[in-house]
Amino acid sequence: MSLLKYFGSRLFVENSSVVNLTKKNKTPFYVYSENQIKKNYLKLAKNFKSTSPLICFATKANSNLSIIKILGKLGAGADVVSGGELLKALKAGIKPNKIVFSGVGKTEEELKLAIQKKILLINIESESEARLLNDIGRKFNRKISVGFRLNPDVDAKTNKKISTGKSENKFGISIKNFYAIYKDRKQFKNLRIDALSVHIGSQILSDTPYKKTLNVLLKVINNLQIKLKYIDLGGGFGISYEKKNKEINLNKYAKLVHNFKKKLNCNIIFEPGRSLVGNAGILVSKIQYIKKGPNKYFIILDAGMNDFMRTALYDAKHEILPVNRISKKFSGALEFAGPVCESTCKFTTYKNYQKINEGDFVAITNAGAYGSSLSSNYNVRPLIAEILITKNKFKIIRKRQNLLKLISA
Repeated sequence: MSLLKYFGSRLFVENSSVVNLTKKNKTPFYVYSENQIKKNYLKLAKNFKSTSPLICFATKANSNLSIIKILGKLGAGADVVSGGELLKALKAGIKPNKIVFSGVGKTEEELKLAIQKKILLINIESESEARLLNDIGRKFNRKISVGFRLNPDVDAKTNKKISTGKSENKFGISIKNFYAIYKDRKQFKNLRIDALSVHIGSQILSDTPYKKTLNVLLKVINNLQIKLKYIDLGGGFGISYEKKNKEINLNKYAKLVHNFKKKLNCNIIFEPGRSLVGNAGILVSKIQYIKKGPNKYFIILDAGMNDFMRTALYDAKHEILPVNRISKKFSGALEFAGPVCESTCKFTTYKNYQKINEGDFVAITNAGAYGSSLSSNYNVRPLIAEILITKNKFKIIRKRQNLLKLISA
């Protein structure tokens, strides 16, 4: 986050001191920079200016209503994967004609909701879904605008847990099966094939797999001589979680997309999530205990894997910054861990770190995507607060869950 900086010894988000936030709010809590979110969106839009894409925010990355509203006001649409996300996008003010419904297991109820709300596209991921949607369209006496999500069998060279474009993954329809469906398309009289869609994974740091995917799409479209309104190219643009991470060259990819669009004369849709909000958030936590082990110290935080799942689920790396910076060093290796009763409730280790004490505060960085949206009540722990920073002002955009209300259910 470029808007996460030290001024003197104190950590700031924009012009707001994290120390001051800890005095007014119970930890742990999420903090987001509104201006960083805007900066990320405008940077992406500028990179792809020549293709004028519809940028649909992948709401699964962060489904906070205020964040969706910020992006919607900038012109973003929404990529949703459930009926709940669809309703939330609409509540945030996203126009139905800017909403794309993806997902491999949409229910009949969710499909009917999408049709009733007249969204832009439903991306079909199986022949069975196509048949169900066609039946629903017949009952509604309506021809439904759909896309077919293809599985291009492209390895995005990312974490296997977030790979979605290989033949072994559950997502999309194989090229062979799509050819068969398209050949037999007259049986789907209530579907209008307006788009092809792909999404090959997340946290992608190279344009190479995208280039391969564009070539697969071009081959399919040329072979079938199919005319389309839209090509949905998904998202997956990575961010720098670690200093060694080199971000994807979006300018290079933008040129590929520009040439691709010229050949097909259709509209482009993107579905970014992480790249819009990932570096805009931190998770602020208090050091509860410092516990000496045989080989390292355990720094026990009040934030757990239920609050922030990425490290336990994906073995993800997140830098942890002290809220107050000093030059004195900690004596020994240490591991930041949480209170949840699981061995995987840990965050990262350091061989060298500054001097810290019980009661001090730290910030887990790059926590704006797949942080709060993956949180849970595991161990009967309340969902934590979310705070939005705009310059030197803060606003609570989700209150901390009340424990007594939680245990009443």
